Order: sequence, then C-alpha cells, then structure tokens
Amino acid sequence: MLRRDFLRRSTRTLGATLLAHSAIARAALLEPDPLPQKFHAQDEVVLGKTGIRTSRLAMGTGTIGFGGSSNQTRNSPLTRLLLDGYNDNGLRFFDSADSYGSHPYVAEALKHIPRDKVVVLTKTDTRDAADVRADLDRFRKELGVDYIDIVLIHCVTQGDWTTRYRGIMDVLSEAKQKGVIRAHGVSCHSLQALEAAAASPWVEVDLVRLNPIGSHMDADPATVIGILKKMRAQGKGIVGMKILGQGDLRDKPAEAIRYALGTGVLDAFTIGAESQKEQNNLIQRVAAA
Repeated sequence: MLRRDFLRRSTRTLGATLLAHSAIARAALLEPDPLPQKFHAQDEVVLGKTGIRTSRLAMGTGTIGFGGSSNQTRNSPLTRLLLDGYNDNGLRFFDSADSYGSHPYVAEALKHIPRDKVVVLTKTDTRDAADVRADLDRFRKELGVDYIDIVLIHCVTQGDWTTRYRGIMDVLSEAKQKGVIRAHGVSCHSLQALEAAAASPWVEVDLVRLNPIGSHMDADPATVIGILKKMRAQGKGIVGMKILGQGDLRDKPAEAIRYALGTGVLDAFTIGAESQKEQNNLIQRVAAA
C-alpha cells in the first residue's frame, strides 16, 4: 500500500472513531436514560467498604490547582463556601490537596464544624516514602486535625505504580493502622494507572475522571466505566472528578451531573464551585436530575 493511501485510510478511520464517540457523547447528554432514583447533593453515601459515610457531592478546592494554589484559593472566599455548603446545604465532604494550597482554608472551616461530621480528603504529590511520612505530620498541622479521613497518592500516571511506589503505600498503610488516616488510595491520571488501581487490593478509594464527552479523562467513558464496575465489585470507594470536563461542560452542568449519577459507578463526586451562586446551582442540578 502506498504511504499516501495508508495515511488517507488512517485519517478516515480516526475521523470515524471520533465521530462515533461524539455521537455517543451527544446521545448521553441529549437523550439520557431515566435515573433509577431521586438524588440529592447531601445524600449520605458510603465509600465502598471503607465504612466512611459522607455526602454525595464533595466540595472541590482545586479547579486549575497546582503549585500550591487553585481558582478557589486565588479567587474565591473558600472558607465561606465550605461553611455555607455544610451549614446551609448539608455537604460533608471536603476535597483538598497539598498542591491546591487549600489546607489553611479547610482548617479555618473546621474550627466551626464538629470534626466527626465532615470527611476530609487530601492528596500527596510526594514520591518518597520518608517525605510522605513527613507530609502526613505537616498535613495534620495545616488542617488542624488529629487524623485525616482519606489520603491519596496524587496524579498517578505510571502503569507500574503499585510496585514503583510500594514504599509510599507501606507508609500510608502504617498510618491507617495507627489511626492517623482512615483510608488510603490513589488519584489516577492514565488508563494504565487506573487499571493498576483496579487490580490492587491496597486501593480503598479511587479518585477517577469521568464525564460523557471524555474530556480530560484516562480513556473513553465506556472503557473507564468498565474498569470502575470491576472496582465496585471489589468494594473500592469511587469518587468522580472532572464531572464538568475541567470546564468543557460548564455550560451544560445539568446534563453532566445527570450523566454522572446515571452511570451507577460513583459513590460520590467532587466539583469545585468558585462562588456561592455556582455552588447553589450545582446542588439544585443534582436534585433536578
């Protein structure tokens, strides 16, 4: 076959694949299946077999989060958003991370809330076991808590991470045994990492990217959902992220939230509101689904 013919056929195949995925995404948004039940943002859910009970909607603090800041810490009254979410709307899940710079804002909110009434999740980007142990001490001081509910290895991409980061995993397992944390897990950012998480008994909570158009995801939605079904069968807690496709579905929040609820594979999901109006809108969208 001539090279130009090969390229022409490859281009047609790729185009057909993209069109098919686009059609599936439009169908998911425009013609959703009826949901099996009524949902609310403040519904109490259990994260897999961890026994951790929290709200269905987590308040994210890391929109465009990196280098110790995020949209929430740069531009939003984050502590007020957390308190309003808890006091006015029954949201009991705070999603933070070291790289977002959100720990001090969570700490201030926790001064006004009974500690056992909220679930605090945070993430470490450190890739050295000794440094992760130091992170746990620092995180608790920054958050003003004696224990952290969930700690994840953040933004993992390697397919061999369960052997590559065995030392980190052992530190987090030890921390759980000592009551420093209640559960451990991973935030996946590649298909290979997600598949490894599904195969690992160590993973108790997985933070996974999911939306109907495959935006900023590890693979197409059908592939990811297939892996998440295996995780659910093993009793792993599954928390969805990138529900709005990192902003690509910001003008279609109702459809994106309805899709997340309808997949049946998420225990909870996190969305980072940047204003009280946006947070109230998200809560209303969950109920309207």
